[in-house]
Amino acid sequence: MIRQRQIFWFWLPLFASWLLMTAEGPTISAAINRLPNEVIMLAAQGIVISLSVTIESPIINLLATSTALVKDRHSYLLVRKFTLHWAVLLTAVTILIAFTPLFDLVVAQGLDAPPEVAQWVRPGMQIMTLWSAAIAWRRFLQGVLIHFNQTRQVGYGTAVRLLASGGTVIGLALWSGWPGVISGATALMVGVVAEAAYATLAVRPLLRTELAKTAVADDDEPLTYQELFWFHLPLAATSLLILLAQPLVTSSLARLDNPTESLAAWPVLFQIMLMGRAAAFALPEAIIALSQGKANFEPLRRFSLRMAVVLTVLVTLFIFTPAARFYIFTVQDMTAVVGELALSALALFAFFPALAVINSWLKGLLINGRATTEINIGMGINLVVTAVVLGVGLRQRWAGLPTAAVALNLASIFENIYLAWRAQHILPLGMPLFGRRMAAEIS
Repeated sequence: MIRQRQIFWFWLPLFASWLLMTAEGPTISAAINRLPNEVIMLAAQGIVISLSVTIESPIINLLATSTALVKDRHSYLLVRKFTLHWAVLLTAVTILIAFTPLFDLVVAQGLDAPPEVAQWVRPGMQIMTLWSAAIAWRRFLQGVLIHFNQTRQVGYGTAVRLLASGGTVIGLALWSGWPGVISGATALMVGVVAEAAYATLAVRPLLRTELAKTAVADDDEPLTYQELFWFHLPLAATSLLILLAQPLVTSSLARLDNPTESLAAWPVLFQIMLMGRAAAFALPEAIIALSQGKANFEPLRRFSLRMAVVLTVLVTLFIFTPAARFYIFTVQDMTAVVGELALSALALFAFFPALAVINSWLKGLLINGRATTEINIGMGINLVVTAVVLGVGLRQRWAGLPTAAVALNLASIFENIYLAWRAQHILPLGMPLFGRRMAAEIS
């Protein structure tokens, strides 16, 4: 049976990677807040990020796919080819949105962005042309590193990314005179390219050992492209559904009261929640890699539930002490109106990180059991609940940010209920998902 200490040390570098990655957004927004026309620029930057991560959504879970399936040189080469195909496709989609009249259809009409904000979104999207390709490549390689227990390399790569993006945005803010969204988008691209380059170097020793031509092949049947496609497709659809929620929120904020201020507050609020959920985001790959039969199920469950409790305590302390006000008004240097909007909605997200932990644990179990379609259905439920609550909020003219908070929390609750139900019935564990019976059986 695996010990809590072993789980912790395996998970810790992945958590450090996610925490550093989530620190990138606040660093860039803090720089933009200190440049001219900060409210417009921050709103435009939020839409640029929202669109970019939505486009990249099909390859976000390449990390899980690579972790689960890359076991020898044959599977490595096959998943690499699969990754390159996705990179080309998503780059083409970005080009269509950033450089053609499709931009007006998506941003001006689809998101209903204010004209003074929309005009700055286009150059930001043009700078982000290769974003999805770089993300696809580094997540594929990071999955390989995780599978072969090289999790520290993932953390080091993210540190390289943060140094590159943070150094770039600070340098541009101090000396370039560029508009905030141009500096922000450039910094994001520099950071992700630097991380992809580091991952390329970090995986090279494995190509000479476990993934060498002379290495012993995995005992299982050789992976086929068709099997790979059908394994990843539900995960790709799930990621797309997850990130479609962001344009839904952005579009709703643009249609409710104080649209420009709400759009400016949302990226900072969302970044705080990303940092709060960094521990959860690192969990699925740890569950996939460490789930080795019934003996490890109970320790991994205990680790996950403890994490949910600890995160709730930490986030509550942040929200209900001067720490949140200090971060919003001093670190981020937000204007009084925008900052108060963000601060007033923050309390509604107190349990959001804990919900994310439960979600990640359940997804890790289902991916390990190759029940990826269930994850897709769960995210579909999430998106439907989000859309319904946002629609009611628009109809009733509720306040923008509280409406977004209620929608995302309720959606996560309903998704977790479904995933828990399917995990209990699908996973071949022979034990209850919750309860203490398994401890007696294992011992």
